Amino acid sequence: MVIALPIAEEANELINRDALALLIGMVLDQQIPLEKAFSSPYVLAQRLGHTPTAEELAGFDPEALIGIFAKPPALHRFPKAMAARVQEVCRALVGTYDGDAANLWRDAADGKELVKRIAALPGFGKQKSQIFAALLGKQYGVQPPGWREAAGAYGEEGAHRSVADIVDGDSLAKVRAFKKEMKAAAKSSSAG
Repeated sequence: MVIALPIAEEANELINRDALALLIGMVLDQQIPLEKAFSSPYVLAQRLGHTPTAEELAGFDPEALIGIFAKPPALHRFPKAMAARVQEVCRALVGTYDGDAANLWRDAADGKELVKRIAALPGFGKQKSQIFAALLGKQYGVQPPGWREAAGAYGEEGAHRSVADIVDGDSLAKVRAFKKEMKAAAKSSSAG
């Protein structure tokens, strides 16, 4: 199975064939709708005229990359910060994984190691790392032993908590309802 978000077919095709595009989508998946986050790697490739490599983005002139991210419509609500974050992640990939995003998960011995590797990337805390591990396990068949446990609640079968669980419009609606519920619960607990 591969991810099928309610985004342009070309954007889905890119994140399904290019590990770096998928990872960039996950990097961008904060404080914007997930459709925007996961379609932005395609827009980035369009603006560059080709699908970028981690080496290319790691060595890109930072101001030029910010310009590409900020060009209307911006790739993210915070183009300067997210251009820098994508560049930091690409530098980490070049330094640790030979510039191949798939090497991040390719030979992880178990789920704990997978989540630990993801969490070592700039901008990936525990929750985001667990969500990405769940996405890899549920949608891409990256299932080292113990991956569901390492992904926490996001790894649960039949859950509708994150992008890892979205396969169609119905599952998207369930994920959105769950997130709305969580925000309301957080708001009421902080008010009390």
